[in-house]
Amino acid sequence: MEQYAAAKHLSVATLGAGCFWCVETQLMQLQGVGTVISGFSGGSVENPTYKQVCTGTTGHAEVCQVYFDSTKINFAELLKAFFVTHDPTQLNRQGNDEGTQYRSAIFYHDDNQKQEATKIIAELNAAKVYDNPIVTEVSAFTKFYPAEDYHQNYYNANPDQAYCAYVIKPKKDKFEKVFKDKLKHH
Repeated sequence: MEQYAAAKHLSVATLGAGCFWCVETQLMQLQGVGTVISGFSGGSVENPTYKQVCTGTTGHAEVCQVYFDSTKINFAELLKAFFVTHDPTQLNRQGNDEGTQYRSAIFYHDDNQKQEATKIIAELNAAKVYDNPIVTEVSAFTKFYPAEDYHQNYYNANPDQAYCAYVIKPKKDKFEKVFKDKLKHH
């Protein structure tokens, strides 16, 4: 995965938008997005497990580490997709998933990402795209911990599981309609 990030034109973004299974499923469909890894960031516990993060006491958020080809999709376009994947006005929750581990967060990797995130949030708020102000955390990236293997590519591996069928699939379908011209397979 580090080799992928080092390749020419490839950048990395670390985004939290509730359940990482939902975010991964949606963002991995975009043209220019290579690898999407579900994991944890933003907390203080080293090498946390999913079970530990679920307690809400680690400080970590469920995130996706997104490796993307910046010649095919730039960070601003990726953020626009990120804001469609969830409700960024809900503090520490997405739907029935509740706790700080489900917070909306952008962990920026450089000053350009920080400026772009701040700018897009200001534009969305000014345009009143959402009924309430965006509460997405914008913080410096520190460390990413991949989640256990069974969390990776979860939807594609478990499409008939209840959470996948009733929570992820409707989000995926909506995302595909909004970004139909930007999908890898259309």
